[in-house]
Amino acid sequence: MPDTFDALVLNKIDDTVTSSVETLGLVDLPEGDVVITVEYSTLNYKDGLILKGLGGLVRNYPHVPGVDCSGVVASSENPDFKLGDRVVLNGWRFGESCWGGYAQKARVKSSQLIKLPNNISTRHAMAIGTAGYTAMLAIMALEDQGLTPDANGEVLITGAAGGVGSISIAILAQLGYQVVALTGRSGSSNYLKALGASNVINRKELEQPVKGPLTAERWVAAIDNVGGIILANLLASMRYHSSVASVGLAASAKLETTVIPFIIRGVNLLGIDSVMCPNERRVIAWDRLSSDLPQEKLEETITVVNLAEISKYADEILAGKIQGRIVVDVNA
Repeated sequence: MPDTFDALVLNKIDDTVTSSVETLGLVDLPEGDVVITVEYSTLNYKDGLILKGLGGLVRNYPHVPGVDCSGVVASSENPDFKLGDRVVLNGWRFGESCWGGYAQKARVKSSQLIKLPNNISTRHAMAIGTAGYTAMLAIMALEDQGLTPDANGEVLITGAAGGVGSISIAILAQLGYQVVALTGRSGSSNYLKALGASNVINRKELEQPVKGPLTAERWVAAIDNVGGIILANLLASMRYHSSVASVGLAASAKLETTVIPFIIRGVNLLGIDSVMCPNERRVIAWDRLSSDLPQEKLEETITVVNLAEISKYADEILAGKIQGRIVVDVNA
């Protein structure tokens, strides 16, 4: 195993966070019982915050960011993970409280690893990434509340052009649901319909103030990636005994609503936590991704960048300008 490798390293001087590609050694890596030869990582919204030093997500510098990674086992002290096993890691504060995936090597705890299903490559694992894994957790949560493909109605996906939204649409359409995409991004209609959306509507439809706590019943289920007024208005327009899986709060964590949707219509608001999710459910989610997500659809969502290019995309992802998935080839 080579003693040195390249990594994107963050440093903080006063209140300014800077990044550069540096050469590190295995001795620099944190503790763990498995060393991974990293092949791919991703750029998510949380990565953007970390790269810009926002949100208090990282306290100790220097720091290697990257909240997920995929690759192969290079060495292991755990007999469950053998040399050459293909693995994926997301959640567990990876890339936050410990060094993450923007490096050619990572030393991690085996308890945080999932072996990749046979039909998912390490590249596609990061096209899926934390976003796709979170999308599957949201769909599983809706199914736990009784949602099935024969539901007579539309499933709404907000923030549809982003990572979670894109993969949610692809999975739900493959399963036979009628999916509607909500987006504020102009020019994304063809992209979203290619993923399987039957209709694309402008987010302004859910940004306008509404009169009263309820509006006409419309959605049989929803996955919300936005929060704020969109989530509040969404709750007011859900059908009787429907569910909303709340994934992201890019617009706002503030929720101005009443108990009326929950009492009068019995709406369920399901919080999706992809960080501390138990490994047993992670395994189920990745198995479902291998069977329910058309792998060919992933190529339509991917933009590939190298380590040196990551930082320049941070502002764009924080501004909501990224369509689909940014996959980081750490060896490019």
